[in-house]
Amino acid sequence: RHGRRPVNRAGFVIHSAIHAARPDVVAACHAHAVHGKAWSSLGRPLDPITQDACALFENHVVVSEGGGEVVLDEEAGALLAAGLGPHRAAIHQNHGVFTVGESVEEAAWWFISMERSAQAQLLAEAAGTPRVMSAEAARYTREQTGFPLAGWFSFQPLWQDVVRSDPDLFE
Repeated sequence: RHGRRPVNRAGFVIHSAIHAARPDVVAACHAHAVHGKAWSSLGRPLDPITQDACALFENHVVVSEGGGEVVLDEEAGALLAAGLGPHRAAIHQNHGVFTVGESVEEAAWWFISMERSAQAQLLAEAAGTPRVMSAEAARYTREQTGFPLAGWFSFQPLWQDVVRSDPDLFE
């Protein structure tokens, strides 16, 4: 036992289950971000309606098991990890978005990208019926933008902004 602060049991259960199931995962991201939560209530994957959404085309899933409930037991965490399978992201029904990566930066970028893509699709659907890219075009775009180094690289400008704007974080 280390430290003197309380541990978020739900966070521990979910993240430890993902790491146990996926040795390739260095980092997993999850937060209750507004657009990801809203999108998760629809119970469907994001459509390839933007270039950014294509980065995770056919590489994210919807996990309905335990959706909306606080994940406190190990079995529920294992169900979420199993639902994620080999993918980079999961939309947990009525809960939010989870992403994983081979680095913290990659996992963070996929999370930000999923949140922004959920926002874009919610806005597009509120305005009308978005035109979905062909599967062929979406796969091509994913191959160009949806690999681990691309996720790491895409996060770098955000990281540089944090370093520049909040140097006191490193004291």
